[in-house]
Amino acid sequence: MSLRRTGTTRGTRDAGGNPPARKVVRSAKLAALPVAFAGRRMAGASKKALGRPAREVDHDIRLRTAEHMFEVLGELKGCAAKLGQLLAVYELALPPDLAEPYRNALSRLQDAAPPMLPATVHAVLAASLGPDWRAHFREFDDRRAASATIGQVHRAVWRDGRRVAVKIMYPGARDAVLADLDQLRGLSWLAPVFLPNTDVPAALAALSDCVRAELDYAAEAANQRAFAAAYADDPDFHVPAVVAQRGDVIVGEWLDGVPLTRLVTAGAQAERDRVGMLAIRFVLSSADRCGLLYGDPHPGNFRVLPDGRLGVVDFGACSPWPPPQFQPMVHDLFDALVNGTPADLDAAARTHGLASGPLDARALATELMPFTELLRHPTFRLDTGWLRERVLAAANPSLTNVYRQLGAPAYITPFQRALLGLVGLACQLGTTGPIRDEILRWSPELTTVMTRYAERADRPADLTLHRLRRGGDRTRGAAAG
Repeated sequence: MSLRRTGTTRGTRDAGGNPPARKVVRSAKLAALPVAFAGRRMAGASKKALGRPAREVDHDIRLRTAEHMFEVLGELKGCAAKLGQLLAVYELALPPDLAEPYRNALSRLQDAAPPMLPATVHAVLAASLGPDWRAHFREFDDRRAASATIGQVHRAVWRDGRRVAVKIMYPGARDAVLADLDQLRGLSWLAPVFLPNTDVPAALAALSDCVRAELDYAAEAANQRAFAAAYADDPDFHVPAVVAQRGDVIVGEWLDGVPLTRLVTAGAQAERDRVGMLAIRFVLSSADRCGLLYGDPHPGNFRVLPDGRLGVVDFGACSPWPPPQFQPMVHDLFDALVNGTPADLDAAARTHGLASGPLDARALATELMPFTELLRHPTFRLDTGWLRERVLAAANPSLTNVYRQLGAPAYITPFQRALLGLVGLACQLGTTGPIRDEILRWSPELTTVMTRYAERADRPADLTLHRLRRGGDRTRGAAAG
C-alpha cells in the first residue's frame, strides 16, 4: 500500500504514520487554509487581468483549495476530520459546478489518509490486548481495511473462527482531539458574529462532550452492545456484536456489504429510496428502542448487507436521549407553525430558550415552513436541491437573516449533529418515500400536532401557510396531503 503524500503536508506525520498532536503544528495547518485560499485568489486576479478566462481560473482555485483542504484534514484527523464530514454536507448547498472539486476531495477524506505502519499497529495492540495479542487471533491483516476519524480498521479472524473488524485508535489521536477542542474554544469569540443569541460556552461544552465521548472506546463498545441487543433479529437492521474491547482497541464482528458511499454515486434510485428510508428509520427509532440517539449517520457508517438489511457501525457518538425538554419543545414549535400564528411561534421560541431578544416571528415562520412539508405530504422527496435552499437560507451572512436572532439550547447539540448528518445522507441518496409516516411513528408529540392540523376546519384552504410561503407553494411532495 502506498504511503506517499503530496503537497504541503508531506513529512509532517511521525514515524508511525500518526497524526501530529502538537497544538502549535495543528493550529498552523488549519490557519494555513484561509491564507492559502487568499493567495490563490490574488494570483487568480492577476491571471484574469492577463486574459485567462475567469471560469477557468475560478475552477482551478476551487480545485486547488479542495485538494489542500483534503490533505490538511486527512493529515490532522481528530476534530478536523469531523469538520470534513460536516463540510461534505454543506458542499451539497453549492451549485453542482462549484461543488464538484470539494465533493471529489472530501469524499476521499476517510480512506485516503496515510495508514499506520504495521509496527505502530502492533504496538497499540500489544498495549491494549497484551504482549501476546496474536494469541487472540487466528489471522490478522496488517493492511488497513478502512479508516475512521481517530483510528483505522483491520480485518482479522478471532480465535473462535469468527471474522472480525479490529478498530485501533491512532497513537496521539486523543491528545490531538483535545488540542482541537482547545483551539475551538479559543476561536469561540468569533461565534457571536454569526450566532449572536447563542450561549456559545454552553454549546461548545456540549459539543466537546460529544467529541470526547468518541475517545472512550469502552463507552463506544457499551453503546454498540446496547444497539446490538435492541436490534437483535430485526428484519431491517443489523448491528455487529462486540467481540472484545480493551484500551484503544475494539473488536467487532465483520460486516460484508455495500457502503452507502457507493450507493450514493452508483445505486439504482429504487434501492436508494429503500435504503434512505431505512436510515431515517434507524436514527429516529434509536432513542425509543434503546434510549440512545445514534449521532453519526454519515454514509461511511452504513452498509447494505447481502440479505438487504442495513448494517450499522461506529457507535462512539451516541447520547442518552431524549432529554425531558426536547419533546415539549418540538411539539410547541411545530404546533405554532402549522396550527398557530407568528405570535404563537414567538411565544414557543421564548418558552424553550430559542430566543430572548427581538424576533421577527413572521420571517422565522417563512424560513421554517419548508421543514413542515415533510409532515404535510404522505410522500416526500429529500434531495440536494431542497437541502441547498435550506442551507443557503440558514448560512446567509446578512444581518437581516432571522436565524441570527435565534439561540440554541446546549442540550439539543447531539440532535443537531444527528439531524444534519441524517438529512444530508437522505438528500445525497435523493430519498423519496413515506417520510411523514416514519417521523410520526417515532414522534408522538408530532402526531398530536398533525392530528390537529388534519382536523382543523380551515385546513383545506391552508390560508396561513400560503401567506407565509414565498412565491407560492414550493412543495416537493410527490403527492399532496
